[in-house]
Amino acid sequence: YPFASDRLHRFVLGASRDVARGCAGRGLACVQYVDRAAKREKGLVYRLAAQAAALVLEDQPAFVAQWQAERVAVKASTPVFAVNAACLVPPAALDQGIGTTSAFRRRHEKVRDAWCGWIDEEPAVAPYTGALPFAPDDLGRMDDAAIDALVASCAIDHALVPCPMFPPTRAEVLLRLARLREEVLPAYAGARNDARRPEGASTLSPYLHFGMLGPREIMATIADADVPDASRAKFADELLSWREWFHYKARSLPVSESYLRVPNWARTTLAAHAGDPRPELETLDALVHGETADETWNACQKQYLLDGWMHNNLRMYWAKKLIAMTPDAETGWATACYLNDRLSLDGRDPSTYGNLAWAFGDAAPGYGDRPIYGLISTRSDRSIRERPNGPEWIAAAASRPVFRLTVPDKPPTDPYLAAKRRT
Repeated sequence: YPFASDRLHRFVLGASRDVARGCAGRGLACVQYVDRAAKREKGLVYRLAAQAAALVLEDQPAFVAQWQAERVAVKASTPVFAVNAACLVPPAALDQGIGTTSAFRRRHEKVRDAWCGWIDEEPAVAPYTGALPFAPDDLGRMDDAAIDALVASCAIDHALVPCPMFPPTRAEVLLRLARLREEVLPAYAGARNDARRPEGASTLSPYLHFGMLGPREIMATIADADVPDASRAKFADELLSWREWFHYKARSLPVSESYLRVPNWARTTLAAHAGDPRPELETLDALVHGETADETWNACQKQYLLDGWMHNNLRMYWAKKLIAMTPDAETGWATACYLNDRLSLDGRDPSTYGNLAWAFGDAAPGYGDRPIYGLISTRSDRSIRERPNGPEWIAAAASRPVFRLTVPDKPPTDPYLAAKRRT
């Protein structure tokens, strides 16, 4: 997959190990395989599908998952089911053609309660123990050293290291759910926009992105929390209205990571200002490593580079500033996708692409016509810098030492093998 690295592989394989152990505990057979040069199984999915009663795929309208699922469904000879477990309410279950966030919220709120429950079933058949047409990788029996060795054997970007801030384990997910209930929700209304306050963010997005937990479990957690209704409602709105709106919207887009998803009026006004002087231009290398002339932006970017995650309030400033730091808006979009998708654990996701589109104009126009941005609203760093001890926090965050990555001169513009979706 594009941008495969130690960071992403280690998270996925750590999570997959817990899946294997969880399946074993429920009496399910879990067979896993990691592709690498020393152990390559060409056409494995199709060979397995030919012997299966059915094939179940993830219904994820972003990155390579969408075209891979579509291609497998076309070629497979067995019935194929696409399941969306990333959302509380699957986008396909809602009316199509909803055009605004407020309209989506109204439709979504009407059916949420019906989708909040689940049935905890145990399998009524014995797990499969028969022969397989390949040698699986027994991740459930691997310790950390074995997982690390497996990652090291893959032909991926080994310079982009894993993130200690996000251990890929089910135990860590449960700790963060407890933290959400005890620390985050009580302070959420006042702290959620303050990146200096750890209790202002749940830090669950990487685990949501990779399916280590789902919105039902989060909703059950906040329902049990002894917090003001306003805090509970605001968190639920971010999780269910905004996040699931972006998933819903991505479903109708040919390519969710394409600049063409930005509204025509926004692309038009940005193009009209393409020739404006851009005194804040930066190289892609400086952007990747958070070594630009903008201290606040560097503080934001180093969260992506070092932590694999960025506080939501910082992402808004970070993304809008890229429009001025790159030669034109389309390059700015490609740069935002590149940084987000290569570095962030929750990148390559309908939600993060939706947030980027908001920054580039998928929202109400700003007030007045500005250089470089045209009618696109801008965002200053005052809300960060003018908080108590804000300058000190920014300086400390921006001065964190970094490791070096190999960076191209320009960001890739091909939206991740999108052409293969048509083959």
